[in-house]
Amino acid sequence: MGSLPEQQQVVFRSTLPDIAIPDHLPLHDYVFERLAERRDRACLIDGATGETLTVGDVHRLSRRVAAGLYSLGVRHGSTVMLLLPNCVEFALAFLAASRLGAATTTANPLHTPPEIAKQAAASRATLVVTEPAFVAKVRGLAGVTVVATGDGAEGCASFADLAAADDSALPEAPIDVANDVVALPYSSGTTGLPKGVMLSHRGLVTSVAQLVDGDNPNLHLREDDVVLCVLPMFHVYSLHSILLCGLRAGAALVVMKRFDTVKMMELVERHGITIAPLVPPIVVEMAKGDALDRHDLSSVRMVISGAAPMGKELQDIIHAKLPNAVLGQVHIPNLSFLVL
Repeated sequence: MGSLPEQQQVVFRSTLPDIAIPDHLPLHDYVFERLAERRDRACLIDGATGETLTVGDVHRLSRRVAAGLYSLGVRHGSTVMLLLPNCVEFALAFLAASRLGAATTTANPLHTPPEIAKQAAASRATLVVTEPAFVAKVRGLAGVTVVATGDGAEGCASFADLAAADDSALPEAPIDVANDVVALPYSSGTTGLPKGVMLSHRGLVTSVAQLVDGDNPNLHLREDDVVLCVLPMFHVYSLHSILLCGLRAGAALVVMKRFDTVKMMELVERHGITIAPLVPPIVVEMAKGDALDRHDLSSVRMVISGAAPMGKELQDIIHAKLPNAVLGQVHIPNLSFLVL
């Protein structure tokens, strides 16, 4: 049998300038790289209460939560499960786990207890952060510490206590950015059972940089943008392209716990939302009533649709109702684009 021909390396170069990717930084340091100049800018806005955390607040509180998690035994190489709807605590806990060198696995709080238990076991989670309403779903998990947000729950650690922890002695985790897993989302299971996807610090930093850094970013987010965060952060679309990209770009995120058409339109008008990441089912709901006509939505400059294709009829509705907005459709076939 003859020998195989010698392989040749072929490199295709874009005509655009290269993006400088700071892939030596762990994820939490990357998103806060410009902390000094952005400290007082709005970062996370609670859509329900209007409470606003600045970039400095989020940085400080995420360090405190990290210290609190450390006191509960979370270490480099641990896994923390977030069983939460959209909330400010989700972002703080994710950044805190990153700082400790722990991985975060995200789960849908509407999953059944057996589904949650299976993911917790497969990901080797040792701590779960959840709302009091979902505590009953995780009480039976052996060897797992449960942290409850809000007013807390009997037998659970309090997230409020974590956010008040002393971070002065917080140790620096020995993070290997190329190999340490920072996020462990689970696939939708379209080709079989859901599977955990191991995303490293370097992989997420590189992916976010491709979207928001450089002279020609794909998402074109700006510091003065106000981004709607209604898509669930336990899905990678929202976790990656809204939360992490928004933090890196210095934009403000308006966090909605759950989708409600009227409430969403009110928030767009009240906060001057400029970027609206959506999915086609939400656009369909928006098109059904007259909420789009009853609110001033002129601030919206870009609508991003993903997860499924948006047909021409829906596109025409968006263009008619939001004439100032550019519509962009994002197709992500799987999580492989984040694995580097």
